[in-house]
Amino acid sequence: MTVQEVRELIEEFEREAERERDPEETPEVGIVMGSDSDLDTMYGAYEALSELGFEEVTDVEDPPEARFTFETYVVSAHRTPKLMDAYASTASARGLDVIIAGAGGKSADLPNMTASLAYPVPTIGVPVQEKSVDSVIGMPTGAPLTAVDAGKSFNAALSAVQILAREHAELRDRLVEYHEGLQGEVAAVSRDLHESGTPAFRAGREE
Repeated sequence: MTVQEVRELIEEFEREAERERDPEETPEVGIVMGSDSDLDTMYGAYEALSELGFEEVTDVEDPPEARFTFETYVVSAHRTPKLMDAYASTASARGLDVIIAGAGGKSADLPNMTASLAYPVPTIGVPVQEKSVDSVIGMPTGAPLTAVDAGKSFNAALSAVQILAREHAELRDRLVEYHEGLQGEVAAVSRDLHESGTPAFRAGREE
């Protein structure tokens, strides 16, 4: 990413913050990560949101028809601090209701800084690696940041939807349906194990 490309992205965020748009036309969830190398880990958030009926916005001028949407960006706290600042500080004005921020390494500062700059928009931090956990959860009193365990971006997205579900009954229903589906899967496995017997069940799993 060149300096000019960084400036252009910053300008895009600022323009979107100044536009008057129906809240239903703006993404509810923002996903940011410190590097594209974090994408494999952060992809879980994409999967969770997609499973719950969200669609990704890739063109603000031509958003998807889904009622609930999300956006995804790479925003480095260390390499592009001005871009991170612009993204987080305009989050509320651009219509975001919650941010999921992931970063790796021992200095995983993106979730922390995003939470501070986007406040009071809630931020859910995702430590991309085990060594990132202490950095992500180490916020002082008065600077809140919710965080999940290392690599659990799927859970971060579920938490984001739980926050939104307080205002949107449709999302609450989707969460309940998802949870009931998990229960059904466990019940089916339990019955299969019981009726097959342990040796046969194990053998079937190994095939």
